[in-house]
Amino acid sequence: MTRKVWMYLLLILMITCASGKVLAAESSGAAMSDKAYFFSVVAASCAFAMAIASAVCGIAQSKAIARAMDSIGRQPTAYKDIQTLLIIGLALIESLALYTLVIALILIYASPFTDLIVH
Repeated sequence: MTRKVWMYLLLILMITCASGKVLAAESSGAAMSDKAYFFSVVAASCAFAMAIASAVCGIAQSKAIARAMDSIGRQPTAYKDIQTLLIIGLALIESLALYTLVIALILIYASPFTDLIVH
């Protein structure tokens, strides 16, 4: 990616992380509590992690399927073995997104680091 695209992505990340305090503030002008700010940062981080994991899984699965189709095209008699290995590989690739989802849900709902960071 070009430098301009990276700068836009960094700008979007900064705006998203800073928007937690601005958008979640109460109408009376009181500052957002530390726990609410921590939760908004955790939620935004989990959303970014899930988006990145989904994108990487999609790219990896498309490459695996393309390679499997090339292999079947070169050696059609071995399609059963290739198909079996492809399904196992796709399941392992998809597990990346599932593990990311589990970790994100743990961070959002269990919040194991709240006591360490927020007093």
